[in-house]
Amino acid sequence: MSADAVERATCVASGGWLRDVAEAIAADWESLGVRGSFLARDIDTGAQLGFDVDAPVPLASVVKVPLALVALDRIAAGELDAARPITIDPTTSSVGPTGLAAFRYPVTAAVGDLLFMMLSVSDSASADALFGLVPVADVDARLRAWGCADIRVRHRLNRMYECAAGAAGNDFSLALELAIRDDRSGHHTIETLDPAHANLGTATALADLLQRVWRDEIAHPDATAELRRMMGLQVFTQRLSSELRTDTVRVSGKTGTFLHLRHEIGVVEAESGHRIAMVALTRSDRRASLAPDIDLAIGAAARDAFEALRR
Repeated sequence: MSADAVERATCVASGGWLRDVAEAIAADWESLGVRGSFLARDIDTGAQLGFDVDAPVPLASVVKVPLALVALDRIAAGELDAARPITIDPTTSSVGPTGLAAFRYPVTAAVGDLLFMMLSVSDSASADALFGLVPVADVDARLRAWGCADIRVRHRLNRMYECAAGAAGNDFSLALELAIRDDRSGHHTIETLDPAHANLGTATALADLLQRVWRDEIAHPDATAELRRMMGLQVFTQRLSSELRTDTVRVSGKTGTFLHLRHEIGVVEAESGHRIAMVALTRSDRRASLAPDIDLAIGAAARDAFEALRR
């Protein structure tokens, strides 16, 4: 790996040795053909390391975290009933491989359980049912009111699939080709991958959000506590937690995957008391729906950053 390749990433760090870790992670990602942003921050001291942390990136299912926070805040304020039953018909709901989105028949679930399904197994049908109760514009406005201007919520989850199908029909291999091509050119055929129209965020903004949630500095404390609990129930372990799973470490996270995007945000907590917010937002030129080496590279980055920041 040449020095020029590493220097393409703009690194940030609280110290010289932390910069070395950031540069090593950037070089590892570059060797795999991965572009993107990474940021790890000690929630209590503010020490951090990462690169390209202010680049806006389409969020995919990571957007479910701010949606959940706004919905939970409304529940805490008594404006939304967590026990309210909602019926979802699979023939008219969002598509997806997990949760209620994969069901064949109508199902009725409480609002609180939709939140659980959305965060634990990334169920997009539950997410869009919640957007029916807490509209997209309301979520976006609440984030701005909370000072989260660099996180934008502009569309429901199913809009991603509608736009991909509109560009490529049912050929998602073609949609992936278009996403990769357009990411390089900056002219987006798939609208929800265009920064001007996508659900969007930066690594800095997402780390700020996690830090405020874990410190109870945003929304109602009951809402932040419940969001922390539910993020701790995520079943996917192939990214941030892939090299951090031990009896003494807890990882609470949320993945986001769509075409060439593979993301995860979360917080790593150790029995020692260290709490590290992590944001990994990646885009690749890999023409494959599965890329376990990229998932593992995110996990290796999380491990290296966690070990560096807790010294």
